[in-house]
Amino acid sequence: MGVVSMVNVTVSGHPGSGTSTLVRGLVERFGWSSLNGGDVFREEAKRRGMTLGEFGELCKNELEVDRSLDELLRERMQGPDAANVVESRLAGWWAYRLHLPCLRIWLDVSDEERARRVAEREGLEVEAALEANRLRAAVDGERFSLLYDLTPEDPEPYTHVLDATSLNATQILDHVVGLLEEAA
Repeated sequence: MGVVSMVNVTVSGHPGSGTSTLVRGLVERFGWSSLNGGDVFREEAKRRGMTLGEFGELCKNELEVDRSLDELLRERMQGPDAANVVESRLAGWWAYRLHLPCLRIWLDVSDEERARRVAEREGLEVEAALEANRLRAAVDGERFSLLYDLTPEDPEPYTHVLDATSLNATQILDHVVGLLEEAA
């Protein structure tokens, strides 16, 4: 392959859009390291001796805790030990605001397709997954607006917005690999 440099990539998208699958594919394809915003959340919950549910409630009720998690993610995105691929709904925004020279990918997938994927993955009815996704997007959107005056899916920070609604995992990976090769 033509990708020889250690290109930094952020992968963002709403739950069910395929971000984790894409990151896994990039890590396997190139042997890269990755950082997942959810992992940062889990590590901090463990450090505080809290369950994920307890820590989630704390973040919801104390915005400074949420802000400190995002600051930790931003710190880990910079410097010599930064991961090659960073996955989080706000990773593209952070890379943009930090002026990191990397590809910033947003995977755009219809609400219905995301619900279908989540339902399949978690054994739910599609309607239940659709409602849960919408509620989560509304709550998170309000929080991101309040904390940072941004909307995750706003295309401004992304170098590429990929409509992945009708693409499978291999097609998405191949498309992003092509973008990386163009950038190399």
